[in-house]
Amino acid sequence: MGSITHWLGGLSGPLVYAVVAALVFSEDALFVGFVLPGETAAVLGGTIAAAHRGVDLPLMMLVVVLAAILGDTVGYAVGRYFGPRLLETGPAVRHRDKLDRARGFIREKGPAAVFFGRFVALFRALVPTLSGASHMPYKRFAVFNVAGGTLWGVGFTLLGFAAGSAYARVEHLVGTVVAVVVGALVVLALGIWLWRRHRREPGEPAARADDRSK
Repeated sequence: MGSITHWLGGLSGPLVYAVVAALVFSEDALFVGFVLPGETAAVLGGTIAAAHRGVDLPLMMLVVVLAAILGDTVGYAVGRYFGPRLLETGPAVRHRDKLDRARGFIREKGPAAVFFGRFVALFRALVPTLSGASHMPYKRFAVFNVAGGTLWGVGFTLLGFAAGSAYARVEHLVGTVVAVVVGALVVLALGIWLWRRHRREPGEPAARADDRSK
């Protein structure tokens, strides 16, 4: 994941939109998720937008939101038309416990599970497909899908933008801050060692005398 993150951070312009959209879309549409969690891609998209690498924040938010909504829609369609056969495949059988948890979540929350599941990694990848497999009415699914995808996409993209902006403001202080922190830790460790040694030394003669008496 680290290499993918570094690679995505090195892109600029239209490629960033395309890669972020593909990662967000694939996590939901492919049932079992993708290499990089969708929220990580959204956060990185916002971070890159903060660095002004030819990436516009409002457009990035729109791309993430549309990819999330479309990914869930495809996942729903896959579940509706291929659900029974898909749930009998090897990967589904190996992750039966996760599927059961997602089904229980849908039974408990109803259509609202589509909205709330968007914010939980496990359910984000499973709920759309299981909603289709259970023949949840599409109109009801679409309402919660649009609401969840919009809030999730805007929120995580803005989170990345805020983090990127904050980093840019303090970037020139990083070297000094790290040096101060390391120095403080060294001084603290030395102080604790001296304090423990000072406390132990007065008791050592008595301990040795006790040993001799035995």
